[in-house]
Amino acid sequence: MAKAQTVTILSPVNGDVIALNKVKDPVFSAGMMGLGFGVQPSSGEVVAPVSGQVTMVAETKHAIGFTTPDDHLEVLVHLGIDTVDLKGAPFTVKVAAGDDVQAGDVIATMDLAAIQAANRQTTVILAVTNTSDKLESLDVVTGAKAAGDVTATGRLNANTFNAKRQNRLPKAGGQYQVVIGPAVTDVYDAIIKQIGPGFSNDSETAKAVAETAAAAQRPTTPWGKVKWGISNLIGVITGSMIPVIGLLAASGILKGILALLTTFNLVSPTAPTYVIINAMGDSVFYFLPIFVGFTAGKKLGADPVIMGIIGGVLTYPAIVTMASGKATSTLLGMGINANFFGLPVHVASYTYSIFPMIAGAWLASKLEPWLKRVIPTVLRMIFVPLFEVVIVSGAILLFLGPIITVLSTGLANIIVWVYNLSPAISGLIIGGFYQVLVIFGLHWAVIPIVANDIATTGHSYLNAIVSATMVAQGGAVFAIALKSKLANIQELAWPATISAFCGVTEPAMYGINLKYGRAFVTASIGAAVGGFLTGLMNVNMWGFTGSLIGFTSFVNPKGLDFSFYGFLIASAATIVVSFALTWMFGFKDEDANAVKVAPKKRHLGATA
Repeated sequence: MAKAQTVTILSPVNGDVIALNKVKDPVFSAGMMGLGFGVQPSSGEVVAPVSGQVTMVAETKHAIGFTTPDDHLEVLVHLGIDTVDLKGAPFTVKVAAGDDVQAGDVIATMDLAAIQAANRQTTVILAVTNTSDKLESLDVVTGAKAAGDVTATGRLNANTFNAKRQNRLPKAGGQYQVVIGPAVTDVYDAIIKQIGPGFSNDSETAKAVAETAAAAQRPTTPWGKVKWGISNLIGVITGSMIPVIGLLAASGILKGILALLTTFNLVSPTAPTYVIINAMGDSVFYFLPIFVGFTAGKKLGADPVIMGIIGGVLTYPAIVTMASGKATSTLLGMGINANFFGLPVHVASYTYSIFPMIAGAWLASKLEPWLKRVIPTVLRMIFVPLFEVVIVSGAILLFLGPIITVLSTGLANIIVWVYNLSPAISGLIIGGFYQVLVIFGLHWAVIPIVANDIATTGHSYLNAIVSATMVAQGGAVFAIALKSKLANIQELAWPATISAFCGVTEPAMYGINLKYGRAFVTASIGAAVGGFLTGLMNVNMWGFTGSLIGFTSFVNPKGLDFSFYGFLIASAATIVVSFALTWMFGFKDEDANAVKVAPKKRHLGATA
């Protein structure tokens, strides 16, 4: 049997070579970027580790990519750890993308003292980013090496097309029903004017009747109570989101149109036209905590205006800037980026989030009646809003945000573990459960991994899996749009379908699929199938925009390859599975009558 072909890789710097799993960076040490090694440099001169073409030089100069001419290995040299924040100051790069280099040629220098002064590690990391395509193994010789010394020997795959890729990711019985549509509020006001406020859902009589009926239906068994709690939680989430679903759908369609305009170079991302249209499409998402605070407040019995103000606190520009600031230390996986009266805290980003505001509205609904009991009537107008804003905002910023961050960090570690199984299994698990993470705002654990992949390598396997989950939500709501005969379902399902295929799944998920329960399950099954096929076929993605609107993100800048066709196959299978399962098992019009939505609550003594 012929001996397998091998390839040699040189040390890019003078220093001590260490095994990749000893590198103090979780993405590289877990092997997500491919096989390789680290070097603790003793000098700042950097040489080419292989002969070939320079394919990438990061804008911040901290990373340089190469491709070998014969074996087409993609080799990444990463200068230091977390040095992207230094914006290129310690680095001088002597090559540019497109240059041909020979192994051992000097390509850059790095100022080790400046990196250390910035409290960053100087470790140089080398990774073969297409390991799973090209390499069966990589033998690394650790210890002291000079720049240009042979440091690793790779054994090439016999068949790169069949090689295993390294995991990368990403009840109304007896009643007549009249469907009114968008004019329901006007009709409601006219009817209440005629029959009197005693029949209003906001009246105390109606509230008492609703609460009595709910208490009669409440289960007594432990499992029944769990199901009841989950059903109520979903009812609160969907009920809080319904008033803004139309805005989300419209914004999703607008963002999809903008993506097409930029994809085909009709509008430049730096042009004023782009900025204006992007603001139109993005504002509802950026300020979503304000809208959800208002609607969740109405749903749960808190003052909606006060909850809207609390949402404004979370999206206040200085808070957003603070959330994106550099962490001075870490605690339980959280970056400590602020302090409150000297107490170190983690401030998270709350734009695009809903769950913190719903939790805040629940807290406010318990706090507000107590405040009204203990604060004299003549002082309520000022001091109830004052204490409510301070306490609820503080609870979200100081406690709820850090809790979500800890959970997100744990999920990130689980995702890294899943990555290390296989691409198909990774796609199956992540595809099936990703949208569940979105509901609770925990999907932000995935975003840094995707961002790092694209920033350092220009592509992300994980993002391709995430894209499949968007397609699945669209496929499920598409089935409901075609199957339902109810006008109120169709008028929401059709724009939600378009929005999901444009990469914005919130209208489909909160407005239809999650609301009707089984449809969310069938959509998740379709997403699991799509994620499985995406991983199995090694589908890669070179941009952030996903779903069907992001088809150009699956085109390799070096030339069309199987990732694009794999995207088409996986997307088609995802739509077929989610559509078929939803059509057969996920929804029927009777579900619209039985759906559980938490009733509006209003506490006695609410201010006018």
